[in-house]
Amino acid sequence: MKRISLISCATLAALALAGCQTAPQAPQPAGPPAGPPAGPPSTVPQPPATGGLAGTSWKLIGFQSMDDAQGTTRPDAGRTYTLEFGADGALAMQLDCNRGRASWTATPNEQGGGEGGSLTIGPVASTRALCAQPDMGQTMAARLPDVASYTLRDGHLFLALKMDSGIYEFAPL
Repeated sequence: MKRISLISCATLAALALAGCQTAPQAPQPAGPPAGPPAGPPSTVPQPPATGGLAGTSWKLIGFQSMDDAQGTTRPDAGRTYTLEFGADGALAMQLDCNRGRASWTATPNEQGGGEGGSLTIGPVASTRALCAQPDMGQTMAARLPDVASYTLRDGHLFLALKMDSGIYEFAPL
């Protein structure tokens, strides 16, 4: 009985290994293909939508909370908080003594009445140096992915957070 089990196991193992082998491939001709590749067309990466923000740089003026008790928070003198919107969809930030990066895309409004639209900012990757307190940098890095829209008015950039949480105001650099 043991002999039959060993033979059966050996046969099953040989069949399993044979099923893992692939058939030999036909040799491929040298040189470029004779025509367009078969199958669906390849997608060419498109540049990100920029909504007029690409290539602009901004310095934080303040954050207006929708909570009246909190009001407007302004950076202390000597503190620097900036945003640089790259044409490649990269957002570079100076967050006081730290630096940050994120991705961004903007879609301008179709209707008139001012320049603006929706704005999406990805998660912020930043350095983690301990800046002197109070520091708005950590809060800003955490809140920028919650931006829903932007408005360009009177030479300033306004970033509105989702659910009417507040508005960041920036002046051009």
